[in-house]
Amino acid sequence: MTKKPIILGIESSCDETAASIISENEQGIPIVLSNVVSSQENVHKEFGGVVPELAARSHIEKIDWIVQKAIDDSGKKIEEIDAVASTAGPGLIVCLSVGLSFAKSFASTLNIPFVAVNHLEGHALSPKLNSSLNFPYLLLLISGGHSQFLSVLGLGKYKRLGTTIDDALGEAFDKTAKILGIEFPGGPQIEILAKKGNSNRYNLPKPIFNKGGCNLSFAGLKTSILKISKSIETEQDKFDLAASFQKTIEEILYKKTTIAFSKFEKENIVEKKIFVVAGGVAANRNIRSMLTNLCNEKKFKSIFPPIEFCGDNAAMIALVGLEKYKLKELNNFDHPAKPRWQLDENASYLKGAGVKF
Repeated sequence: MTKKPIILGIESSCDETAASIISENEQGIPIVLSNVVSSQENVHKEFGGVVPELAARSHIEKIDWIVQKAIDDSGKKIEEIDAVASTAGPGLIVCLSVGLSFAKSFASTLNIPFVAVNHLEGHALSPKLNSSLNFPYLLLLISGGHSQFLSVLGLGKYKRLGTTIDDALGEAFDKTAKILGIEFPGGPQIEILAKKGNSNRYNLPKPIFNKGGCNLSFAGLKTSILKISKSIETEQDKFDLAASFQKTIEEILYKKTTIAFSKFEKENIVEKKIFVVAGGVAANRNIRSMLTNLCNEKKFKSIFPPIEFCGDNAAMIALVGLEKYKLKELNNFDHPAKPRWQLDENASYLKGAGVKF
């Protein structure tokens, strides 16, 4: 029996310190042997958001024992690891540097290969951790820092169809939560509050709803929330605003995803149309349900990662490392941190709201 690769993955792009060990079975299906994630919620709570310097310090304090725990939990010995994969971007450079430095030192000491991983590619492939997934497919990546529609054509092959021209969706959730007085990270709490409210109470704006293709915008929505919040007097008002926000997001995603479906179908002739939703906001059950129903309408198969693999984690980083290791797509130890590393290298960065509609 041929020995299957064992890969250590490390993630430190923002405020989660994470490590994972994965391998694969005889059919080539990934197996997560361990997945350890240490959150920094308590570190940043009083500031209402992530403070880069504090996040980096926390990574430095935790990364050694987080990696050791991942190895211990996997049941494997350190000398059995075949390669180390680490997030190299995008993210906060002071945070990325901690994981990268540790991964390079680890790989150098054991004299094993090192793989630099794009964090977004980890999200893009994360559903492979629990399901078979064939290229090409349409991806909606919605997280705290990114909101994009991408055609996933293969490992390392991506075409961006649409993106946010301002705030990411996860950021919009977190900022709305902060406005409503919910402690950081408050985004996931919006969905809970929304269940207690009247979603038709407030008529909120849907920026670039009828233009811009499948590009997205959330800054104007956030501004409207801020204005309305100044007149909130009761808890029910808060619940109603949360519910109206949740409903508005669902309506925006429904419209923009429908447009993305059309673009994907025009550019890709496939027997089975697959739609993958990944990133932290993919854990929102209302959004999952709405997008699943939309897929049923449009004859797409919907695939979501398990909830534990929606947020930042190292299993998805190890997965990309595994795929690249098998193809011998390895990196030198001088590979830099890339705080602004896109999946589609041909897609230029947006300058403010400078998307042409």
